[in-house]
Amino acid sequence: MSKADGIFIANMTDIIDNGFSDENLDVRPKWSDGTPAHTVKKFGIVNRYDLSEEFPIITLRRTAFKSCIDEILWIWQKKSNNIHQLNSHIWDSWADETGSIGKAYGYQLGVKHRYKEGMFDQVDRVLYDLKYNKQSRRIMTNIYVHADLSEMNLYPCAYSVTFNVTGDKLNAILNQRSNDMAVANNWNVVQYAVLLHMFAQVSGLKAGELVHVIADAHVYDRHIPVVKKLLANPCYPAPEFVMNPDVKDFYKFTVDDFALKDYKYTPFTDKLEVAV
Repeated sequence: MSKADGIFIANMTDIIDNGFSDENLDVRPKWSDGTPAHTVKKFGIVNRYDLSEEFPIITLRRTAFKSCIDEILWIWQKKSNNIHQLNSHIWDSWADETGSIGKAYGYQLGVKHRYKEGMFDQVDRVLYDLKYNKQSRRIMTNIYVHADLSEMNLYPCAYSVTFNVTGDKLNAILNQRSNDMAVANNWNVVQYAVLLHMFAQVSGLKAGELVHVIADAHVYDRHIPVVKKLLANPCYPAPEFVMNPDVKDFYKFTVDDFALKDYKYTPFTDKLEVAV
């Protein structure tokens, strides 16, 4: 099995077997039929993925690799908050009639701020520091902006990334306040692994370690039977990650610059409803 499979199985087993249930509490999320969407959760999960060893995609089922990349480019490269610039429908439930999700995600990364070196948005500031200040301990982004929360259709889940260069390797910590583990955990891991590879390549570095910190790691009540079935699936070795080595400008990457070689996974067609 891939190392990502092992981490995913351990997380899900621990949550289901030992997690805290909120079934008797008032909760915000609802299912499409209006029923409260309860969870079993664990607090403060920390997972580490060494990208120099393998690409962290699970094989228990297929993770939609290209769609993951399309969304991360939508947020970090296009700096968009409009679903009409996204090629999937995962954000449809949070968009208004114009397609906007409010002042969330890509919008926050694109806001320019004044630094002593000049005006930068958060992405360009990271790129600047990785070029000129590689040993800085201040290379980070944060899209959980309290002043704008009332104008966000969904508060950011994965909200902060801290980058750190050690030798010739670029490492990162992804902070996530909440993670629907069955639906989105490996999706997020794959996205930020690709993002780390992108930033490393355009900065003349190698991809190092991705550390994923999750405050509230939960499994929804209606997902538990599906997850138990999923965890019984066969696993396979991790595929090889392929990225176009000729791209040296972060803003020149496209979805077609990435591929997985020999991605073998177990077909799994059971649906997982998303709570809103």
